[in-house]
Amino acid sequence: MRVGLWQLGQSITRRLSQAGKKGKFEELARRGFATEGELKKTVLHDFHVEHGGKMVPFAGWSMPIQYKDSIMDSTINCRTNGGLFDVSHMCGLSLNGKDCIPFLEKLVIADVAGLARGTGTLTVFTNEKGGAIDDSVITKVTDEHIYLVVNAGCRDKDLAHIESHMKIFKSKGGDVNWHIHDERSLLALQGPLAAPVLQMLTKNDLSKMYFSDFHMLDINGSACFLTRTGYTGEDGFEISVPSEHAVELAKAILEKSEGKVRLTGLGARDSLRLEAGLCLYGNDMEQHVTPVEAGLTWAIGKRRRAEGGFLGAEVILKQLAEGPPVRRVGLLSSGPPPRSHSEILDSASQPLGEVTSGGFSPCLKKNIAMGYVKSGSHKAGTELKVIVRGKTYDAVITKMPFVPTKYYKPS
Repeated sequence: MRVGLWQLGQSITRRLSQAGKKGKFEELARRGFATEGELKKTVLHDFHVEHGGKMVPFAGWSMPIQYKDSIMDSTINCRTNGGLFDVSHMCGLSLNGKDCIPFLEKLVIADVAGLARGTGTLTVFTNEKGGAIDDSVITKVTDEHIYLVVNAGCRDKDLAHIESHMKIFKSKGGDVNWHIHDERSLLALQGPLAAPVLQMLTKNDLSKMYFSDFHMLDINGSACFLTRTGYTGEDGFEISVPSEHAVELAKAILEKSEGKVRLTGLGARDSLRLEAGLCLYGNDMEQHVTPVEAGLTWAIGKRRRAEGGFLGAEVILKQLAEGPPVRRVGLLSSGPPPRSHSEILDSASQPLGEVTSGGFSPCLKKNIAMGYVKSGSHKAGTELKVIVRGKTYDAVITKMPFVPTKYYKPS
């Protein structure tokens, strides 16, 4: 499992404050990150450095963990004003062809055919055992065009998985092709000022665009893919922009906000998504975890529950009928913040599960975490214990999200 980005951010901040400190990249490599010489750079890399970005290896890329402000301040500013994230390390791709929807439905749990044009949803790519290969936001642009974004750390295995199944599908006469959007960069603009700031850069009326909606439109003079979504729990957008215009767009967003929207790094992105109760693949979801166990039952379309037809459907539909053996839960705790792999005990100090993500919530000013416990011990209000650094502390299961979400939906 990956170390939590919030935790990584604190560690990096401490190390970078020690002038002349050597070996920071070697330590990261031991944790599963790429070494400095191997790192890819987004087109905004120099822009990040110019603005004080502290760059770290993440999923094979050099990415900003934070800027001049602290991760806590950056998190709070995103919720009160806005944050601009470079997420160009993620992989955007399009599936095209008259059979692209039935093809994709063999690989994911979503009712893709049932989506209205120009709308999307979170889904999960599953394996034959019902486990999660990756989670992804997919959009039905038209009946013959699906746009999706997959996680940077899963890019190679996701593309290999899709390609292998596509070859089989096409060999049987299926009409589907793909295009990987390496010519584009991806920016995420999140927070209360996201819509008013972006509105100044486009003639399209964003008030008519709701959460999960997708449009192709002109933003700051560039032909962009715009999805009203994000990974923070706030209202906001993900903007796929031609890479040659990415820096110009980032500058325009920051200028139009008059300094209120700030460049925001992976550290705050992690604390924001944890406060919103959202999974981080590699921490809270793995290939042995099913969507039902991960609390993503809502993402399995009604028709898909009735018909199946996706990889691992037999396992997943059985869990829907009988209940899963474990469940993802939210936790509040005393003492130091629990981290990934912190053991969870029941009230009698018997092993019950483990934490997958945890940290100190900048907005709530308390410890929050999520993890997996045995079914039957997953109800909100259940008192537990967590082990942190060899000591036991009180904890209680609580509903998620920890911080209320503010997605823009029709009233």
